[in-house]
Amino acid sequence: MKKSYLYAAWLILYILCTILSSIQPESTGLSVFMTMLSLCFFVPGGLLLHRALKEGDRKEVLRLRLISGLSLGLTFLLIVLNFLSLGMSEAMGNFLYALLIIVSCPMVCSQYWVLSLFLWACLLTVTVLYAPKKK
Repeated sequence: MKKSYLYAAWLILYILCTILSSIQPESTGLSVFMTMLSLCFFVPGGLLLHRALKEGDRKEVLRLRLISGLSLGLTFLLIVLNFLSLGMSEAMGNFLYALLIIVSCPMVCSQYWVLSLFLWACLLTVTVLYAPKKK
């Protein structure tokens, strides 16, 4: 499968997770669907990483490291800011939460935050441990 198709699939899953992150699941079926969708979100990234490692594509591995590192770092920052926004206005809290949804939509979509953070950390760790060496 071409890299462009995998990135397109990743973008579509990102958009779906972002849209579903803004709603509260009313039924168990919707909650299960949202969790499964958030797990599927990581499949294109994993396939891209597997392919890049297999082909020795250092540039692609570094790109995936940047994506996963930024997602984890910005998620951490926005979670801290969300907690600190308790003393601020409701509008500021809503704004920070909306930013959190945009930055880490599979985390909010799944309702199990640790699951998404773990999968982002797995992607980041693999890019650090198994990145092809510079030639």
